[in-house]
Amino acid sequence: MKKLLLCTALLCLCFRGFAQDLNARVQVLSPKVQIANKRVFQTLETAMKDFLNGRKWAADPILPQERIDCNFVLNVSNWDGSGNFTGELQVQSSRPVYGSSYTSTLLNINDKDISFTYTEGQTIDYSDQNFQSNLSSIMAFYANVIVGLDYDTFAKFGGTPYFLAAQTIVTNAQTSSYSGWKAFDGNVSRYWLAENLNNKLYNPLRSFLYDYHRNGLDLMAENVSKGRKAIDALLPLLQQIDRQRVGSMLPLVFYTAKSDELISIYSKADNQERLTAMNLFLQLDPANGNKYQTLQK
Repeated sequence: MKKLLLCTALLCLCFRGFAQDLNARVQVLSPKVQIANKRVFQTLETAMKDFLNGRKWAADPILPQERIDCNFVLNVSNWDGSGNFTGELQVQSSRPVYGSSYTSTLLNINDKDISFTYTEGQTIDYSDQNFQSNLSSIMAFYANVIVGLDYDTFAKFGGTPYFLAAQTIVTNAQTSSYSGWKAFDGNVSRYWLAENLNNKLYNPLRSFLYDYHRNGLDLMAENVSKGRKAIDALLPLLQQIDRQRVGSMLPLVFYTAKSDELISIYSKADNQERLTAMNLFLQLDPANGNKYQTLQK
């Protein structure tokens, strides 16, 4: 009987370890909220962290050292003193680069349209079948996007099931009155991020993400020139995306995450290669033009 109990306990511990797919660091900031006791924000921070790190998001077992690094920073701009919060949410994620201590940013997005209700000590409920609360839906949405992007960089189109799960969350949220979930809530929203991730028009960008990381960055620790040449060969895919839908959300998300990294990669290239890359990035991502112009120095 004791052996049976011991085995059961060990199985529970293993399952618990595998259940933690994310290594999410959470901060709840409230500099604009003028109250003396901010315990509710600390409680909210803990609840969000437990929600993100305590759930099973990926289909595969993930060891503790393989958990996906990500950051959620909620900046609360208004709290009514009861249960209603509004603010912005900064979400970042990264993946390690093979053979190095470097981590590559996959997502760096600022969701400026956050509002939800939360009561101190409340359990954050979530169901993938229907809309429970805006806070849980937002966190589950970005958790699936984070896992999907990570999977896309290790297996071509490996993130598809998670992007579909994110789309389901968007669909379920159509019954709510919260913004960010509908097509008319602006060009930069959760709705359009899910739409782009599941739209086959953007498969070339998802394919680029895989080859860029697996055949480019992951080779650079061993051979910088070889890895950069592999990335060179992929750049026409970015031109293809730019011609299809100018100003779409997924390319915007991509360049926000990758512009500094691309500059770092090509800053060490020879003069002609560096200038060719600079001119291409200026064309595809004019918003970061000042950054790319440093490549001509």
